[in-house]
Amino acid sequence: MTEIQADVVIVGGGLGGTAAALTAVRRGCSVVLTEQTRWIGGQLTAQAVPPDENEWIEDFGATASYRRLRRRIRDHYRRNYPLTLDAATDPFLNPGNGRVSRLCHEPRAAHAVLSDLLASPIASGRLRLLLEHEPVQVAVGGDRLEAVAVRNNQTGAEITLTGSVFIDATELGDLLELGGVEHVIGSESAADTGEPHALDGPAQPLDQQAFSVCFALEHRPGEDHTIDRPAEYDFWNAYKADFWPDKQLSWWEVFPDSLSPHHRPIFQDPPHYPGRDGCDLWHFRRILDHANFTPDSGIRDVTLVNWPAIDYWLGPLTGVSADERRTHEERARQLSLSYLYWMQTEAPRLDGGVGYRGLRLRSDLTGDGPDGLALYPYVREARRIRAETTVTEQHISVTARGDLRGAEDFHDSVGIGHYRLDLHPSTGGPGGPRTYIDLATWPFQIPLGALLPVRVDNLLPAAKNIGTTHVTNGCYRLHPVEWNIGEVSGALAEHCVHTGDIPRAVRADERKLTDFQRVLSSVGVPLRWPDDVRTRGATPIH
Repeated sequence: MTEIQADVVIVGGGLGGTAAALTAVRRGCSVVLTEQTRWIGGQLTAQAVPPDENEWIEDFGATASYRRLRRRIRDHYRRNYPLTLDAATDPFLNPGNGRVSRLCHEPRAAHAVLSDLLASPIASGRLRLLLEHEPVQVAVGGDRLEAVAVRNNQTGAEITLTGSVFIDATELGDLLELGGVEHVIGSESAADTGEPHALDGPAQPLDQQAFSVCFALEHRPGEDHTIDRPAEYDFWNAYKADFWPDKQLSWWEVFPDSLSPHHRPIFQDPPHYPGRDGCDLWHFRRILDHANFTPDSGIRDVTLVNWPAIDYWLGPLTGVSADERRTHEERARQLSLSYLYWMQTEAPRLDGGVGYRGLRLRSDLTGDGPDGLALYPYVREARRIRAETTVTEQHISVTARGDLRGAEDFHDSVGIGHYRLDLHPSTGGPGGPRTYIDLATWPFQIPLGALLPVRVDNLLPAAKNIGTTHVTNGCYRLHPVEWNIGEVSGALAEHCVHTGDIPRAVRADERKLTDFQRVLSSVGVPLRWPDDVRTRGATPIH
């Protein structure tokens, strides 16, 4: 078996893994980075989700490197697309003008920018990138990881990766299970966490947030781009959850905070209409707005379908057998294809007819997967380490903190973030699926203790696998926070490689912690929110 040795081994090439790799390489480490799909970037690319961000993102509220990434994406459009003069000179260019994000753009564009960022480290030999490789085995000696075996998805060949520090940046926290690292899955009991919105009864490991298989759509009226009838169409066209106002294949959804029914079609006249959500589905996550491009460009509107109707909550991705996981992934893909087929053939139209046959899959913008959908499911919840610090609802929730103004002030803060506690319907336990939990939060911090496993000495998380709960994971899982976590894990890995410290020793020693925080601050990782923001809060785009 081939072996590759590096200072830092990063398994998972999502946003956190990419940020960790860039940081460790810049600080002088050799790095090997693996990714299960053929695209780096995770939720921004292979999962096809435009960035969910905080209200202040254009000025602060993220690391400097994350904000540079955003600028590079905008510059990618300025360099390579025939923008109108107004669009080209707009410092806040939003390619799709989607409502959900100030930077709605094609997954393909983000992948191109991230690939450019890795180009120089790869050319120098300091970074080895292994695409389409997934972890299959972890060798452990005492409280340390010694090696990770990854398998090529195409050839079946395996490679052994060895290093001083290992970073789990997988979408589901795969190294935690393979390496026997103490971790949690699903919903905790309120008896364990004291959280107001945790389960009253026993913990339910299989109660995990819905995942979704997203896809990009163009609309060509007068043309017929109807896909083949999906194998499970009859099931999904009849399916209705007890907590949903209508069949899942419909224009009905619920407001996440109030749970009141809401009718929102794909098109509405006018598209931006009065009401809480303020727009139809088409404009919600639109990733290309034809008005940004010159008339002769041929560029049409494209929207990204990550809408409630494709949330899959009939089974989880962790805590089940490999066969069950594959079944759930395939059924989720069938749900997405069924929703598209329903929109093309049966959905009520504005003019009183049925079906929009001109809806056309744009698989070229999402990686050209075999079924035209995103390369990988959009994962909202993963395995989570048992950490030195577990962030709970009482640390960040506006209601749970009562009269306290602002989130918990962590002495070991290594970053900041903000989003609502946005938990999509979950798979539930014996009682079946559960509906949304949606709560306001204060702008919060990322404590270093949440990145430190309680036992293992040389493993760090860099994705949705940090020390949160089922509830608080709902706001620590978004794009800028994951990037921040990855950047910190990469910096801490480098520190440990060059000093011989184990990660928890940095937090345990006041001087070392202060020095590490000073290093983070020097490269643009904010550790605290400005006081006027920290105690004011905000409602992000939802």
